[in-house]
Amino acid sequence: MAGRAAVPEVIWARPERAGRGPRPAYTRADIAAAAVRLADEGGLDAVSMRHVAAELGCGTMSLYNYVPRKEDLYELMVDAVSGEHEEWEPSGDWRADMLRVAHQTRTLMHRHPWLPRLMSPVYGFSPNALRYLEHCLACLDPLQDMKYGMKMQLIGLLNGVVTMYVSNELATAERTRNLPWSEEQENAVRMAYLGGQIAGGAYPRMAAAFMEDPGPIDLDAVFDLALARVLDAFDPARA
Repeated sequence: MAGRAAVPEVIWARPERAGRGPRPAYTRADIAAAAVRLADEGGLDAVSMRHVAAELGCGTMSLYNYVPRKEDLYELMVDAVSGEHEEWEPSGDWRADMLRVAHQTRTLMHRHPWLPRLMSPVYGFSPNALRYLEHCLACLDPLQDMKYGMKMQLIGLLNGVVTMYVSNELATAERTRNLPWSEEQENAVRMAYLGGQIAGGAYPRMAAAFMEDPGPIDLDAVFDLALARVLDAFDPARA
């Protein structure tokens, strides 16, 4: 493939455009923005070197001079949306600050529904991702006795919970959009079936669980509870 390096390299360690020639017509920011637009409109599968080149108005082979491989394109995309994270002066309340970070990440993933598919440590050390990590670590400064390795674990676990939760939200929303009937009809049929199964006596513990709290599930409250459980595991006050 054109532009492929003989040895592994990091996209951020190479010049904006490989080789000699005139001043580059596009920046990495231009390329990332075009790819993000395509992904936002048509999903990650809509992103290809050919489609990005067309969005920019250049030839596909020319694009390889800027981005040697598709994985580099993905990294540019993740870095671009990582730059949308808001930074603030840490409040001194590390739990509150990390909850704010997690909610912001959830919002960001809903804004860019393709993002959970690209959440990987491989793309975790781009310029904007590094700024995000530095901000998170600053929020955790009150945990003075905690080693940085443990703080990185906290950030990673929190991100993992957010990614998993949003992935489920997006999958459920996609399935609902494709139903030939309303979500309410679907839920009513399934709950009627489930109620019949539980009422038969074969699942006494499930029956007891439903008797404890038969009401609708507050998904936002479940999200907050999941985040709190992660933070509890690292909270010195709960050790």
